[in-house]
Amino acid sequence: MRKADIVGSIAEKTGIPKVDILVALETFFKEVKTSLIEGEPVYVRGFGSFILKKRAAKIGRNIKKNVAVEIPEHFIPAFKPAKEFSQAVKESKHELVAHSEKDIVELD
Repeated sequence: MRKADIVGSIAEKTGIPKVDILVALETFFKEVKTSLIEGEPVYVRGFGSFILKKRAAKIGRNIKKNVAVEIPEHFIPAFKPAKEFSQAVKESKHELVAHSEKDIVELD
């Protein structure tokens, strides 16, 4: 499911215009990004938490040049689903859908 599919589904279920839903969804994404950039996690009860995970410094390797590269300590965004959400997915009866690389789209 893509962002356009989510917007369409919400519009169909609520009767709210797609443009308004898109604005609300984009604003939500922006607020989550802003909060994480500022170091503050976002908790959505019953859904999950958008958090920061700390990655330790490590030594990586540039294979082309055969050189060791130091990767500094840094934070990455992560999502931790709520227990109810995890349980509902765990109990669902569906087949896994395989995605090709071309189906995966990076969001801004």
